[in-house]
Amino acid sequence: MDTALDAEEPSSRDPLGELVRIAEAKRELAAAEAAAVRRARVHGFSWAEIGTLLGVSKQAMHQKYGKSA
Repeated sequence: MDTALDAEEPSSRDPLGELVRIAEAKRELAAAEAAAVRRARVHGFSWAEIGTLLGVSKQAMHQKYGKSA
C-alpha cells in the first residue's frame, strides 16, 4: 500500500523530523480528545456513548478520563 510519504523522493524525507511532527500531532490530538470528552460529559453523554464514538469500551473511557472528566 502506497502512502503520501511513499510518493516523496527518498532524498527529501527526514525520518527524524517526521517522527517529531507525528509526536506533536499525537499530543495535540490527545489534548483535543480529552477536551471533547470533558465537554461531552458536561453535556450528559455517557461513557458508553463516548466510547462507541471513539471505538473503545465504556470501561476504557472511564479508566482513561474518569478522574479528570
